[in-house]
Amino acid sequence: MALVMTASATGNVHPIGRASSAPSLAPMMALVAEGMNQVNAVILDRMQSRIPLIPELAGHLIAGGGKRMRPMLTLACADLVGYAGSRHYKLAAAVEFIHTATLLHDDVVDGSGLRRGRKTANIIWGNSASVLVGDFLFSRSFELMVEAESLKVLKILSNASAVIAEGEVNQLTAQRKIDTSEEQYLDIIGAKTAALFAAACRISAVVADRDEAEEQALDVYGRNLGIAFQLIDDAIDYESDGATMGKDAGDDFRDGKVTLPVILAYARGSDEERAFWKAAIAGNRVSDEDLAHATGLLRKTGAIADTLARARHYGQRAIDALGMFDNGKARAALTEAVEFAIARAY
Repeated sequence: MALVMTASATGNVHPIGRASSAPSLAPMMALVAEGMNQVNAVILDRMQSRIPLIPELAGHLIAGGGKRMRPMLTLACADLVGYAGSRHYKLAAAVEFIHTATLLHDDVVDGSGLRRGRKTANIIWGNSASVLVGDFLFSRSFELMVEAESLKVLKILSNASAVIAEGEVNQLTAQRKIDTSEEQYLDIIGAKTAALFAAACRISAVVADRDEAEEQALDVYGRNLGIAFQLIDDAIDYESDGATMGKDAGDDFRDGKVTLPVILAYARGSDEERAFWKAAIAGNRVSDEDLAHATGLLRKTGAIADTLARARHYGQRAIDALGMFDNGKARAALTEAVEFAIARAY
C-alpha cells in the first residue's frame, strides 16, 4: 500500500476574505513533503500487526485520501521554530494515529456510512472491529510518544487524547437537544477538534526546546485553526454535497447534532420555524425535503453566513498568533493553511 503526497508551492499568501486566488495547502505540502515521506514510513511500519485485519482495516482509512493536515502542521511548525532533529517524525505519526483512531470510533458512534468518499470501516468490517482497531492505533500512538523521550510531549498529547474523548461524550450528551447553548457547542468543538490541532502544533516547539511564549503561540494558532475548521465543516454539512465533502450531505442534520448554524437559526426563528427545528433535531423530520427546508431556514436567518463569519474570526486569531515568528516559507504556509480551511466553504 503506497501513501503518496504531491504538491507544488504557489508561494501566495492572502489575508482572509481578500484572496485573489483560491488558497491552497500546496505551500505547506511542498514545505513538508520530504518530512512527510519519513512520517508515512513510520505510519506504514507501526500500523503493521501479526493480525492481518488490523493493517487492512487501518489502511483503509489511513490511505483513504485524507489531507494529513494535522501531521503536516507538526512538521510545518517544527520548520517555523527551526527544529533540525528527527523526533517530530514519530510525533507527527502519533498525531495521525490519534486522529485516525477517533475517526474509527466516531463512525461507529454516528453510524456513518461514508468518509472521504468511501465506505466507512464499520460498514465493511463491522463496529466491533472498527472500535478495536481504533484502540490499537491509540496504543501505537502512545508507543511513539514515549519514544520521543519527552515527558512534556507525552503530557500534551495524552491530555489532548483525553480531552478529545471528553468532547465526543459531551457531543453525545448534547445530541438531539435543541436547547444546546452556543457555549456548550464551542466547548464541544474546542475539545473534539481543536485540542488535537493545538497539540500537533505545540509539540514542535517542545522538541525544539523553544520558550513557553512560542509554545503558547503555536497552541493558540492550532486551537483557533481547529475551531475555524470545525465551524466550516458544520456549515458545509448543509451547503455542500457528498462528492465535495467525502461524506453524506446532511449527516449532522439526520443525526440530530446541534451545531452553530442550527443554534443560530433556532434562536432567530419564528414559533413555526422553532417547532420545525425541535421536530427535526428530535429525529422526526429527516427526509430530503426536510433537509432542504432546514437549509432554506439557515439561509433565511443568516445562520450560515454568520457561522462563516465566526470561522473567519477564529482564523484571523490563528494567523495573528504567528506574528511573533519570522517571516518566511513556514509562516506563509501556515497562514495559507488557515485561509484554505476557511475557503472550503466557498
